[in-house]
Amino acid sequence: MRPLLFQLARLSLLSLLLALAFPPSLAATARRGMVASVHPIATDAGVEALRAGGNAIDAAVATALMLGVVDGHNSGLGGGCFILIRLADGQLIAIDGREAAPAAAHRDLFLRDGRADPKLSQDGVLAIGVPGAGAALAHAVTRHGRLGLARPLLNAAKVAESGFIPGASYLGRLRSTQEDIAWAPKDDPAFAEFRRIWDLPTSSTTRFRQPDLATLLRRMASDGMDHFYRGAYATRAAAWLGAHGGLITTNDFGAYQPRLRQPIRTVYRGHEIVGFPPPSSGGVHVAQILNILSHFDLAALGEDSADFVHVVTEAMKRAFADRAHWLGDPDQVHVPLGLVSTGYARDLARLIDLRHAGWVAGHGEPPGALSDWFGREAGRHTTHFSTADDQGNWVACTATVNTSFGSKVVVPGTGLVLNNEMDDFAAQPGVPNYFGLIGAEANAVAPGKRPLSSMSPTLVLKDGKPILSVGAAGGPTIISQTLLAILRVVDFGHTPEEALEGIRFHHQWRPDRLIVEKALGDDVIQQLRDRGHELEVVQRLGATQAVGVDSTGQFRGAHDPRLQGRAAGP
Repeated sequence: MRPLLFQLARLSLLSLLLALAFPPSLAATARRGMVASVHPIATDAGVEALRAGGNAIDAAVATALMLGVVDGHNSGLGGGCFILIRLADGQLIAIDGREAAPAAAHRDLFLRDGRADPKLSQDGVLAIGVPGAGAALAHAVTRHGRLGLARPLLNAAKVAESGFIPGASYLGRLRSTQEDIAWAPKDDPAFAEFRRIWDLPTSSTTRFRQPDLATLLRRMASDGMDHFYRGAYATRAAAWLGAHGGLITTNDFGAYQPRLRQPIRTVYRGHEIVGFPPPSSGGVHVAQILNILSHFDLAALGEDSADFVHVVTEAMKRAFADRAHWLGDPDQVHVPLGLVSTGYARDLARLIDLRHAGWVAGHGEPPGALSDWFGREAGRHTTHFSTADDQGNWVACTATVNTSFGSKVVVPGTGLVLNNEMDDFAAQPGVPNYFGLIGAEANAVAPGKRPLSSMSPTLVLKDGKPILSVGAAGGPTIISQTLLAILRVVDFGHTPEEALEGIRFHHQWRPDRLIVEKALGDDVIQQLRDRGHELEVVQRLGATQAVGVDSTGQFRGAHDPRLQGRAAGP
């Protein structure tokens, strides 16, 4: 059987095309391991790593690098990521690969005549933060993987060179992005390379090839990640960006390092919730909202009832109000540990009126508001994927270039889209960013600082063993999606695939508006309006991926039914 398994482990172009031609089902089960991602080709790359003898970390890195090729409008080496790992020995690791502001950045970088100019932080060379994804992935696979970095880079290069057939969603994002930069002159050098590479026909039957990206990936496979941060790519990118008004220098590339953070660990109804700490806001606020909701019997309220949606929404409001004020890069600002304290959650829970929507004027005052999170007190535009193996290694990773195709800037000859993560800073305190999120001084632009993120890779453990790896894509709705998936598994006993099929809703404090999926039903929607909620009804909300395990030890993987994706095991 070994020769046959070896042949099956080798990804061929034919198998990749078949994966697209015959979409897989929503869920998959397997015993040796599991990969769930938003794209079949990326999932297959992760499965190939498991079949080749790799572990869940190898599978996650292979998935991430392939997503940068086939799902590059959402993530890639030009962006950043948060990697949350539970090793077989029980050790928990949080690798912060968030982008960083260049050394020349300053608080008023995006102000013109005293007002924030959103074009500057969303499109073009000033919008780019120093990418962190490559450094984080290299750290993960070098320290905790088995197969190394070259293998997944070369597999990604093969697909970049051979091409893939973009789906309707990919082409739709592309058309929208092209409209977003229609204001720029056709010969604007900032967007010229993007326009050249992504000059695709509207038909989804044409294979899209990326030869420049393939060359870059092969050079990195040969020279290591130093090629990107301290070698030819860094030199070329810094020179071109500097010549066109950008701030990132070779020193910025060379100085970048992934940061190891302490995961946030809380308990909800007998389950340990492991989240990612700041500069992720998701780990803090998933934990904070769960702590608030622990004071309510959600199962008795009824899943997707008006009572359930109302109570969860009121908890969301209070957490997002705190997000706006307190959170930022923990290396540069004080983030109070009291945000996830049970006592503070109890006080917030008491403020919730079960019959009427509440007006939340602003942030609360958590215990330890002047303490440093890591200091004296403690010592639709993104992607998420989850992996697990039968040795006990689990990974939850969320990666991004921020909005679709990031800054829309590609350094000529590299094929790599660079992020626009500088828009996740508060360009001006109190002024909303692309996603409508409001920030304060804690998240103001500063040299070397990492912007606040909603990315929420999360692990759930029961009796010390992982039972769920989950996360989402979709700007601030990432937090609510991840939260709802956990609630549906823990409070209502659903499988991962059932949890992802569940109806979604989201409230981020400002604007004071509750977004709900139409599937909630007219009756419940009207009841919520009667309680004073201002509603926006949408067809679908976000994209979540998850891997779980059932009582027999079999892995259960699920991709979001709202989008194309794949969950599979070896």
